[in-house]
Amino acid sequence: MSKTVLKVTDLVRHYPLPKESLFAAPKFVYALNGVSFEIKEGKSFGIVGESGCGKSTLARNVMALEETDSGSVQILGEEVVGKSFNELRPLRQHFQMVFQDPYGSLDPHHNVGRIVAEPLAAIGNLPKREKEERVAEVLSSVGLKPTDVGKYPHEFSGGQRQRIAIARALITRPELIVADEPVSALDVSVQAQVLNLLRDLQDSFGVTYMFISHDLAVVEYLCDEVAVMYLGSIVEKGRTEDLFAAPAHPYTGILLDAVPKPAAGKKRDRIRLSGSVTGQTEKRNGCAFQDRCPMVDDRCKRETPMLKEVSPDHFAACHFSKEMMARAASV
Repeated sequence: MSKTVLKVTDLVRHYPLPKESLFAAPKFVYALNGVSFEIKEGKSFGIVGESGCGKSTLARNVMALEETDSGSVQILGEEVVGKSFNELRPLRQHFQMVFQDPYGSLDPHHNVGRIVAEPLAAIGNLPKREKEERVAEVLSSVGLKPTDVGKYPHEFSGGQRQRIAIARALITRPELIVADEPVSALDVSVQAQVLNLLRDLQDSFGVTYMFISHDLAVVEYLCDEVAVMYLGSIVEKGRTEDLFAAPAHPYTGILLDAVPKPAAGKKRDRIRLSGSVTGQTEKRNGCAFQDRCPMVDDRCKRETPMLKEVSPDHFAACHFSKEMMARAASV
């Protein structure tokens, strides 16, 4: 059995909003509403969903970059929720992050050598020679030259800057890398290069990825498992091939129908959205997707569907999961 690198349990994060008046009831942005999942060693776990569903909030909470209201985040069995900055510092060598913007995530005033070596502070006072050797090694592993250490970010293309960011994440030899939309700001051809690099690095170093994206094609290519988020909750999760072949939640089906595919074989009717998005400041009875779902009925408005197993290692939070899977099987 592979060991569990990341285990997230009932993670909740609600942001308080300014009061409209002195006596008004407090309002919140319900960003995360009890999110749970785990990632095994050497695997890639994708988190998908449209903007505003809570993906980046999840990443920040997993990385302990902000306070969590409740729940648990365990990395290699070590709880990170509630730890102070000083308590987290030695743990950060085990988990690193690659941010979305390759232009904004690198300090333009620092050279590549300093940028890449920065996370080594979590390990302690390494000898200068060892730092230089690690920087040279990790730059080579991402396809850059060790002689690039004296250059600055503005001297590189977007794809090269993201390679620098990946090198910075790898420098401590972490078990887990959280990648938040790491290729969305890049041209399509450069995206392919970076994705291939991530796969090669996983094969070489055995790194585990939590990969956040709105692009299902990217997730299908890179990830072993995937979770679909909607308004702060996971509505479906499972092995990527199973979920893509037979989505068990209407929202997942809509996301997959939106991915362009070559016309071949029998064409199925697409699921059509209805209604409008429920705001993240609203908490309602029943399914969060009820206002947009074409399959909605009275039960959906009364009962909140729980995430349950609909086939081996495939979970969905929908009262119509069987009908959804039957639809996929009929195509």
